[in-house]
Formats: sequence, structure tokens, C-alpha cells
Amino acid sequence: MILLGIDPGSLKTGFGVLRVQGMEVMALDFGVIRPKGGGAFEERLLAIHDGMLRVCETHRPSLAVVEGTFYGAQARNFRSTLKLAHARGVCLLAAARVGAEVVEIAPADVKKSIVGHGRALKEQVQRMVQVLLHIPGRIPEDAADALAMALAMSHRVGSPWGATGGRR
Repeated sequence: MILLGIDPGSLKTGFGVLRVQGMEVMALDFGVIRPKGGGAFEERLLAIHDGMLRVCETHRPSLAVVEGTFYGAQARNFRSTLKLAHARGVCLLAAARVGAEVVEIAPADVKKSIVGHGRALKEQVQRMVQVLLHIPGRIPEDAADALAMALAMSHRVGSPWGATGGRR
């Protein structure tokens, strides 16, 4: 099974692709899509969509994992939350174009799965992803977050309740 983790953003979008075969999990690809700065918002969305579509067409994931949406105190700025929602939408569209099932996973669930507790720091998640996937060198933060989502979901794929145990 090929899993795609997506960490959407309007300025940079992280992605991580994993192959899961039985108990073996291997990183196939990861990176950050960075639209040209200063461009119109719709041009950035197009660049994010096109970049994500290239990743999806290259790897053909059967499952795409995206961080669940958040509300309330965490959503400090309505405008930035709306931009994030747009970026998230074009990423989900790209995954749907190749027939990937899309599931959401809560950030605390990702942290708990990867580090062992739901309030782990980003640096802790980044380091554990590097160790668990045997990736030498530094992983960009957004790519590490995307890999962490895919890795957390890979733990669920083999469980009795299956891959769709996350929220939709």
C-alpha cells in the first residue's frame, strides 16, 4: 500500500510518501511544494495543486492522510484559516484525481503515535520520523509533519479497525 501524508499550507505544503508492506514501512519520497512568493493567491493554489498532482500521479497512493481541521482558540486568524482551507482543498482534489481515499487524523493522535504523547514538540516528531524511517540528514519541517501523518496512519492500516479509523 502507498500512503501519502499531506501538510497543507498556502505558502508551503509538505508531502511524504510511504510504502507499507506487512510490517515494513519505507519512505519513497518527501518534500515541500513552495509556490512563487508574491504571486496572486489563486496562482499559489494552482502551483500547490499542480505540485501535489505530480506527486500523486508519480506514486499513485491508495490512501492520503491530512491533518484534521481545527477551530476555536487555535484558529487565531480567520483569514489565514480560510487560506489554509483553500490549500487543503486543492491538495485533497489532487489526491481524489488519482483515486486515493482521503482520511483525516488529529494532530495529537499523530504525535502520540510517533513520539508517545500527544503534546510532543515539532522537533521531537521530526527527529522520531527521521529515526523510524531511517532517513539520514535533516527533513524539512513540513515534510516531516506529512511523513508523520502517513506513518501514524500506517500503524492503523494493520489494525483490526483498518485505515479508515481516522475521522473523515
